[in-house]
Amino acid sequence: MVTVTGTVSRATEALRERVPPLTALPLPRGVDQRWLRSRWPVKELATPPAGSGLKPVLGDEGPPVVGHMLEMMRFGPAFGLRRHELYGPVSWTGGFGRRIVALSGPEATQIALVNKDKAFSQEGWKFFIEKFFERGLMLMDFGEHRLHRRIMQEAFTRPRLAGYVGQMAPALREGVASWGSTDRPRLYWALKQLTLDVATRVFMGMRSGADAHRINRAFVSSVRAGTAFVRFPVPGGRWSAGLHGRKVLERYFGENLPAKRQADGDDLFAALCHATTEDGDRFSDTDIVNHMIFLMMAAHDTTTITSSAMAYYLAKHPEWQERAREESLALGDDLLDIDAIDKLETLDLVMKEALRLVAPVPSLTRQTVKDTEVLGHYIPAGTLVGVSPTVNHFAPECWTDPFTFDPERFAEPRREDKSHRMAWMPFGGGAHKCIGLHFGSIEVKLLMHEMLRAHRWSVPESYTAKWDYVSLPVPADGLPVRLTPR
Repeated sequence: MVTVTGTVSRATEALRERVPPLTALPLPRGVDQRWLRSRWPVKELATPPAGSGLKPVLGDEGPPVVGHMLEMMRFGPAFGLRRHELYGPVSWTGGFGRRIVALSGPEATQIALVNKDKAFSQEGWKFFIEKFFERGLMLMDFGEHRLHRRIMQEAFTRPRLAGYVGQMAPALREGVASWGSTDRPRLYWALKQLTLDVATRVFMGMRSGADAHRINRAFVSSVRAGTAFVRFPVPGGRWSAGLHGRKVLERYFGENLPAKRQADGDDLFAALCHATTEDGDRFSDTDIVNHMIFLMMAAHDTTTITSSAMAYYLAKHPEWQERAREESLALGDDLLDIDAIDKLETLDLVMKEALRLVAPVPSLTRQTVKDTEVLGHYIPAGTLVGVSPTVNHFAPECWTDPFTFDPERFAEPRREDKSHRMAWMPFGGGAHKCIGLHFGSIEVKLLMHEMLRAHRWSVPESYTAKWDYVSLPVPADGLPVRLTPR
């Protein structure tokens, strides 16, 4: 039975690399436009308390049973922008069998993420991913979150980051060099394998091989399960695969944890085992297993998405590719250390623009723990809330020509990202801003640096990437490029 399940899993994985999901299959532009702009009866989420002076949140259920799930997955940012256009910064939509309030635009998102009155809880994430990423840092609230974040921060200090760079640099150079055997790769899958190699080495002190591939499959299954239509362990379904993936990950980290406790390694797994605050606080074995599963997912997937988006835009804009390459070549042939990575200023601009155009985490989930209001709209306790970075990233009040690729918008003196505290928020905001943002930025820039040194890549002028938003945004066709040695 295990052999059959493994065979089916591998076959499904191979198929996914070649065939886009149903939500990403091409349709005539007119059909897509009619679908995206379809209207449904407008209803109130809930009646505001008498005398409160608050307005109801307006929205619609969408199609029966599925709600707007298919549109969310197919259109991504365009769906969020359309809802913002229809209803403004506070609205609700039907999806996953729930009514979900959407907060979009800088002012509304700031209220939820800064969370001054502690009305917005991380409980919202539990609806989607708790079964697969139980007690990860992102699922914790208030005092418990602060404590775990303080301990975890010991694994992301500058000296620790410098040590991770020392492990990443040779792995990335070796991995990028191995691409020379094919001139037309589906770059997303090549990047995914490479970032997995780095994650298993830097996070777990583990080299690639059968175990690494098994761990990767478990992560992929766990991530995709969160947006499953059928949220029960039906054999062959995404939910069932995610539950199995979680068990694989728990078993792996649990079996390897004692050795990590005893040794003083330089990988993240070991760092979490030994992380201790000045007050003597440290993680239990169960904490470490939970945090490792969550961190591997967060780092591996977001790094792959960001590097894929950068590679796509550098292929579409070869003048920026050459500008970045000149900067990389000027640093010489030695492997970069953390200080040298700081000198990759062009890649930094490109990375920030790619993160704006393709936010790796397109929605941040919360749940209200008490009645509250946002911009004068009444939201009752127990409401699932989605905070949308993607709408902010295209807000015309914050960005010049927001749909245009223009990395210079992040350079002095323009700094359009400073137009509002929540104008640019690919790493979230407030107390739950991504703890690994510096680690991720360093890895992405180092990866792109090695790509620029070793290769040139291009796409046809007529090519436009189609992003699949079933879980996190990935190129639906795997991003085919023409790759040539430099």
